[in-house]
Amino acid sequence: MKILKKIRLNGTNLIALPVIALTKHPHHSEVSMLIQILLIFTVVSIAPSILIMMTSFVRIVVVLSFLRTSLGVQQMPPNQVIIGLSLFLTFFVMAPVINNIYHNAYIPYTSNKIGIKKAYTLGVKPLKKFMLRQTRMKDLELFVKMAKIKKIKSPKNVPMYVLVPAFVISELTTAFEISFLIYLPFLIIDLVVSSLLMSMGMMMLPPTMISLPFKLMLFVLVNGWYLVVGSLVQSFK
Repeated sequence: MKILKKIRLNGTNLIALPVIALTKHPHHSEVSMLIQILLIFTVVSIAPSILIMMTSFVRIVVVLSFLRTSLGVQQMPPNQVIIGLSLFLTFFVMAPVINNIYHNAYIPYTSNKIGIKKAYTLGVKPLKKFMLRQTRMKDLELFVKMAKIKKIKSPKNVPMYVLVPAFVISELTTAFEISFLIYLPFLIIDLVVSSLLMSMGMMMLPPTMISLPFKLMLFVLVNGWYLVVGSLVQSFK
């Protein structure tokens, strides 16, 4: 709100100067809407990190990448297909957690029944429960020790900044274990093909060129996608 204030100079001249006064904004809803939009943009900007570090995405994408490597094809399926399938499988695995957060934290907060701190507490609770279920106790103890946290009554009281890295390295370990089991049958095919080519004196012929059709045939005959995806999803139960 602007107010004109008159100042006399040299006893004669009058100059009108604007005085700026802070007043309460009449439209609180517009201000709160701007804050909500700012929060939404902030969440969207850090969403990839949240998705990668706090969900099942790490295990799924690592296993699918190792599967492609074990088949001996570097470009098929393309990266877009691997990432897309990993995302949809992540949404499938995390659906119960997302629904829990939506009904217990998001809806009460948007209905003005709870504050943002309470919404955060209720929203983190199911996510932390999921992460603790997939985290090895040894990995969790490592980061608790490095964080120099002395008294923790139960794993549920572990801070998120300690739980997230422990969860990630546990997911990587589990993904490597699953990938090793997937890799073995294809490795045997490579060894057999290489031995046959050497015994036949065909050393100049690349073994991968011969073994690739057999790998694909084996993968299709055993219904590989069904087994791999089913095992991945069941590993989170």
